[in-house]
Amino acid sequence: MIDLLRQRRSIRKFKSLPVENDKVQTLAEALLRAPTSRNQQPCQFIMVNQHDLLQQLSTAKPHGAALIKGAPLAVVIAADPSISDVWIEDASIAAITVQYAAEALGLKSCWVQLRQRPHDEKTGASDFARSLVGLPEQFEVPIIIAIGYPDEDKPGHSTAALKSEKIHSNKFQ
Repeated sequence: MIDLLRQRRSIRKFKSLPVENDKVQTLAEALLRAPTSRNQQPCQFIMVNQHDLLQQLSTAKPHGAALIKGAPLAVVIAADPSISDVWIEDASIAAITVQYAAEALGLKSCWVQLRQRPHDEKTGASDFARSLVGLPEQFEVPIIIAIGYPDEDKPGHSTAALKSEKIHSNKFQ
């Protein structure tokens, strides 16, 4: 696991190669195995590989979502706030779980934040994405994870670049 942490980087450029079905199934299993508070499981996951839908999702917000159109796969992570008061945390856990699963499969990924971001003056990014994938209105879409084979090479952050001053023993000092 520590090796995955050391090598993982957000990748925004992907090769046009599709993600193989067995890998998509492994990613789906990882999502379903992600821990949730009190096992309430408020999340739903939409695996998107249709080019036109990826194009549309890439316009969910003015900045930071365009990379989705270049990815062969995106995971729309949705949650129903009426099921759990910690749906944001549960969705976040699922997001990072699928990112590490992707890394273990030789894929790369990038987190696209939608929660509390605008699509335009009238519509939120979450609402826009929800409508594109046909989710009922009670769902929020806080995150989309773009996944694919990297078309850029970014090494993991070096140990020297880590901010060790952020680690404290017993009390903040």
